[in-house]
Amino acid sequence: MLAKLNSLGLKGIEGYAVGVEVDIAPGLPSYSVVGLPDAAVKESKDRVVAAIRNSGFELPSRRVTVNLAPAEIRKAGTHFDLPIALGMLSAAEALEGRGEKAAEAFFLGELALDGALKPVIGVLPMLLSLKAAGHSGPVVVPAGNAGEASLSGLDAFSAATLSEAAAWLSGKGELRRCLHAAPPENSGSVGDMSEVKSQAFAKRALEIAAAGFHNIIMVGPPGSGKSMLAKRFSSILPPLNDEQSLETTKIYSVCGLLSRAKLITERPFREPHHTISDAALIGGGSSPKPGEVSLAHNGVLFLDEFPEFSRASIESLREPLESRRVTVARVRDTVTYPARFALVAAMNPCPCGYLGHSSRQCSCTPLQVQKYRGRISGPVLDRIDLHVQLAALKYADWSALPEGESSAAVRERVLSAARRQRERFKDGRAVPNALMTVRHIREHCRLPSGASELLEKAMDKMGFSARSLDKIMRVARTIADLEGAADIKKEHVMEAVQYRSLDRAVETV
Repeated sequence: MLAKLNSLGLKGIEGYAVGVEVDIAPGLPSYSVVGLPDAAVKESKDRVVAAIRNSGFELPSRRVTVNLAPAEIRKAGTHFDLPIALGMLSAAEALEGRGEKAAEAFFLGELALDGALKPVIGVLPMLLSLKAAGHSGPVVVPAGNAGEASLSGLDAFSAATLSEAAAWLSGKGELRRCLHAAPPENSGSVGDMSEVKSQAFAKRALEIAAAGFHNIIMVGPPGSGKSMLAKRFSSILPPLNDEQSLETTKIYSVCGLLSRAKLITERPFREPHHTISDAALIGGGSSPKPGEVSLAHNGVLFLDEFPEFSRASIESLREPLESRRVTVARVRDTVTYPARFALVAAMNPCPCGYLGHSSRQCSCTPLQVQKYRGRISGPVLDRIDLHVQLAALKYADWSALPEGESSAAVRERVLSAARRQRERFKDGRAVPNALMTVRHIREHCRLPSGASELLEKAMDKMGFSARSLDKIMRVARTIADLEGAADIKKEHVMEAVQYRSLDRAVETV
């Protein structure tokens, strides 16, 4: 007998409908799965058969064929266990009164050998794609995924065991509806900007970066506050909106990193070590998974000791910094992950860290300095909007009481600037300023009187590229937004030019 049920597959962070067809026919006992299954799906045989037997059901000793349609798309994951098991029970006529539920419902879940349902990854993106396709449910997921499923807005139910799901499908039992849980409280774990002493210039640059979601690199000696500033950057960023929260949560769901299946409401802060591989940073693998740049989507990617990352890792940032997405191509498949993050990089001015220090002597030769800074290529620096030089703290700065502005005060200005950007681009998608296209720059970043000559001189002296000039215009637009100015002024352009210090020739010792 033939049975058909519905499930979902996952490609990248998008889901698609999968038809699970189970046929039990006369012949020698066998079990086969077709439809381009991966190893996890092929291994479902032992899990499914043991779960059915330990749940009190009996299966005839016949030939079982499972087809996952569409057959041309590779199927991966253990979440096909539940629909396959229910399909086998239906085909064996072990269930009664399947009716409309079998035709309309979608099933996801991994089976333990005793019939218990285990949580699976990627539930939220699969359900959101189902909703976008016009379906309203019902959907049956493991109890461990109930909170995640509730975020989708579908008519979702949770089951703890195969027996519960089978009873519900046959009309002899009820399942628990997945109820939306309250969002978690703000952790408050991010420090405050007022805790950072001195470094007013760097704080100003971080405020501009937060207002326009610009990339920034900080260069300074050890102990000057680079890491401390970077870790407080999130405290002045605008909060995530509902769409951004769902986007970010989808990525963490695919990676199995959701904590208690709650919606992510705080901007991610990712801080990978400099020994990370380029595949782990960008994403990839034989079965492609999102990397750190995608886990930082809508948040912050902090790369401390930037030149110590491998050359391949640094150069692999070119595409996500420019296009705000990552495309991972493999022989079997090609997937695209979003990567709209704010890069915060930190580095020393030289290998020993004391080039230009007021009281310590640098021990590096000019060649060593040039080689060290050369690890960050021109094309990568070109894609970083703000370059900031930090000076070493003096004792008077260290011993003084904090007098800087709090993160809350800075954030108020950032939020005002963000509102102006939303109003400016209410008919387009270029929010925030860092995402402005060339057309938007021409429309919203007109040069004031005298600024054209200033940029021409700066380009001749510092060797700015066309991309650098575009970055300057975007930063100048953000500075104007922070001041509440409708048009860019000459002083805004002059300040933006100051944040391109690494475009100059390497200083010698």
